[in-house]
Amino acid sequence: MRLLLNIIWFVLCGLWMAIGYTIAGIICCLLIVTIPFGIASFRIAGYALWPFGRSIEHRPSAGLGSLLGNVIWLIFAGWWLTLAHIVTGIAQCVTIIGIPLGIANFKLIPISLTPLGTRIVDSDVYLPSRI
Repeated sequence: MRLLLNIIWFVLCGLWMAIGYTIAGIICCLLIVTIPFGIASFRIAGYALWPFGRSIEHRPSAGLGSLLGNVIWLIFAGWWLTLAHIVTGIAQCVTIIGIPLGIANFKLIPISLTPLGTRIVDSDVYLPSRI
């Protein structure tokens, strides 16, 4: 079922979202200061391409740098991306077939808000956090 949902997601919106995040990552990598945002954008692009069967895990040991970076990201890009995911998710939830796609779009909201200090893991594998 996960493969079928990923294929439908890829065709309907995953490819376009991944292209958008990749373009944003390339733009961010033009300046040395914004390279961490570019790398995070490339990570999100891979996640947006094939989201079913994967989830987001926050790393508590990320540190102050990721907190400051997330605040900068939130001001300049995060809230726009979140708004786009909310609108797209609501539009996809209008049909019964689109409900899983809308939920996947809502699942992308946390990483679009705070991409630094998170990692994308397979949902099937339990990875305990380090203390």
